[in-house]
Amino acid sequence: MILRKITLLLSPRINKLQYSRAKEFLYMIIDNYNRVHDYLRISLTDNCNLRCFYCMPDEDYDFTPPSRLMQPDEIVALAKIFVDEGVKKIRLTGGEPFVRKDASKIILGLSELPVELSITTNGTRIHDFIDVMENAGIKSINVSLDTLDADKFMLVTRRNVFTQVMENINLLLSRGFELKINVVVMKDLNDIEINDFIAWTREVPVHIRFIEFMPFSGNRWTSNKVVSSAEILEIAGQQFEYLAMPGGINDTARKYAIPGHRGDFAIISTMTAPFCSGCNRMRLTADGKLKNCLFSNGETDLLKPLRSGESVLPLIHQNIRSKEKELGGQFTTAIQHIEALNIENRSMITIGG
Repeated sequence: MILRKITLLLSPRINKLQYSRAKEFLYMIIDNYNRVHDYLRISLTDNCNLRCFYCMPDEDYDFTPPSRLMQPDEIVALAKIFVDEGVKKIRLTGGEPFVRKDASKIILGLSELPVELSITTNGTRIHDFIDVMENAGIKSINVSLDTLDADKFMLVTRRNVFTQVMENINLLLSRGFELKINVVVMKDLNDIEINDFIAWTREVPVHIRFIEFMPFSGNRWTSNKVVSSAEILEIAGQQFEYLAMPGGINDTARKYAIPGHRGDFAIISTMTAPFCSGCNRMRLTADGKLKNCLFSNGETDLLKPLRSGESVLPLIHQNIRSKEKELGGQFTTAIQHIEALNIENRSMITIGG
């Protein structure tokens, strides 16, 4: 593929417009299905101050030693390589990214790159970092919140910080951030709150994103816990008249608006109606491994060669060219036949979302 691009650039018959497009195409990360990858998610740590059971398998967790984590200058150096190859958006994740003591240094370092920067957080420490985020030019924040009930929050997270999270959500709104709320929906846990979340959007400009429960190592996934996108819409339709909103080829969330509401809701239907054909995402784990899919069973170490002074660019392109067509090549949308124990992957917290 690279050879074809170079051949096109050297062709004597190429006009200026073709040359411009071919040159732009050369500096892209593309897989064998012609999907352009221009969105990088970087996990800053596998540590977290919550203990959500579907993300972190055990209360006592063996976190990655600091020496094995990417350091701030290494994160910025790797990010610059990706940006030079056409990455337009970087999202910082964890674990919980704000538990890193040097999170501010990393955020401000990445803000110097010509890229859209955003963050996914559990919301517990936003008050400590909101000025840093504003100074870095961050406009959009995703907050993970699976329930609007304080007691159930304690059950899910095993931490009593619901009030702090809600205060920080209000703080973000008061400071003008675009706020998306990520809700992992599970049967007999929080599916009865679907319309409570949607009702929240009536007077508050929040964007609710309902996420189908996904299988990862140790999270005790079973298909009967999945609330499908069709079921979510059926529940929403019992109380609201919603309208489908137009989406883009790279969108993971199917968006819906309700007339008169300041906010809206969306569904990320990874399990029952995946969006792999338009995938543009890459994931860099906190220990410097590149994953080309959330469910890929393989990964490429970029940190070790970076520290050895080797070029990581060929490794990046090789990794993305090996990307499977959908769902990491590990299962299909026939979720009732999925054997979660047979899926080869990390736990969610060590991937970074």
